[in-house]
Amino acid sequence: MEREAQRGSFPGCVTLIARGGEIVHLEAHGHQDAARTRPMPLDAIFLQASMTKPITSAMAMMLVEEGLMKLSDPITNWMPELKELKVEVRRDGQTEDVPLARPITVQDLLRHTSGFIYANAAPSTRLRELYEQHNIEAAKEPISADEMLRRLGTIPLAHQPATTFHYSISTDVLGLLLERVSGRPLDALLQERLISPLGMRDTAWFVEPGRRARIAEAPVTDPQTEPMWRAYRILENPAGRTYFRGGAGLVSTAQDYIRFGQMIANGGVFEGQRYLAAPVVNYMLSDHIQGMGGSPTSSTGPGYGFGLGFGVRRQDGVGVAPGSTGDAMWAGAWGTSFTIDRAEGLVAILMAQGPSARVQTRMLFKNLVYGAMVESRRGIPA
Repeated sequence: MEREAQRGSFPGCVTLIARGGEIVHLEAHGHQDAARTRPMPLDAIFLQASMTKPITSAMAMMLVEEGLMKLSDPITNWMPELKELKVEVRRDGQTEDVPLARPITVQDLLRHTSGFIYANAAPSTRLRELYEQHNIEAAKEPISADEMLRRLGTIPLAHQPATTFHYSISTDVLGLLLERVSGRPLDALLQERLISPLGMRDTAWFVEPGRRARIAEAPVTDPQTEPMWRAYRILENPAGRTYFRGGAGLVSTAQDYIRFGQMIANGGVFEGQRYLAAPVVNYMLSDHIQGMGGSPTSSTGPGYGFGLGFGVRRQDGVGVAPGSTGDAMWAGAWGTSFTIDRAEGLVAILMAQGPSARVQTRMLFKNLVYGAMVESRRGIPA
């Protein structure tokens, strides 16, 4: 990891590994700042980007457990703004908007089979331009939750629901759904139900002035750093200004995120408090996109399907890094990533800010983690 810092993948990083619920490795590497004048501290604050998604997804399943919604429920039960959605069909360079074959469900949001997209991965120029013009991802300027949904309701879907995994704003829409189902703002809901009880003291939607000296920086030479920094706006409190991005809005530390990851690895319990039922965690970490188009390969590498908020390994082989059938992982665009391998009793966290190198560094980290294991809890085959 020191080598990666030296070659400019990121200024520095923090790595954390737990085995059997015990932290066995916690180390800071390189520097906190792009100018390389300050050593990286263990409690550095990192933008989580899409590592926000598993947390929002866990909160959704808590509400499902409580009977406030079902995975089969149409999201229009709470979001009437989306009742007139159509689907863009692309054939021979032509497009046509057709009715939905079936409604978008809560499950579709959790597994990215809703038909929503991110602008930068749009399957047509038209959809990309519509997402950008309507500021759906709040990248250009703040936009309220109600206004975002109103605008989203005028843009066709890229796919029929439940046909294609397409990584998207689905989890941002899920966050807005949680607000309407619970009657609570997303920041308050997550703080009260997950973040505070788990003891995630530095996990928040923006960085308060007293903590800003701990923000880890990305390389100024990385072409993605400046536009991403403008889009994420972590120095501004979103409350009352823009919608809380359940798919990308949190900041955190390695020592915070391990608490969430260990709760999932433990089957929904952490330090004596239960957040999710064990069968529900098993269900979340099962593949929910078998037989559909699309895959999470660009984030996970080959061999993975997708569960409810997590990439899930389908088999021991095929993947480009070691792991176990059923291991779960996800990552963020700024360079963060995690692996939960319950068969090995493993939770591993990489906190880094290096957007352009993120695929290289997340796979390198997985190789290093598994390569450091003296023995496997799965035993050695005869």
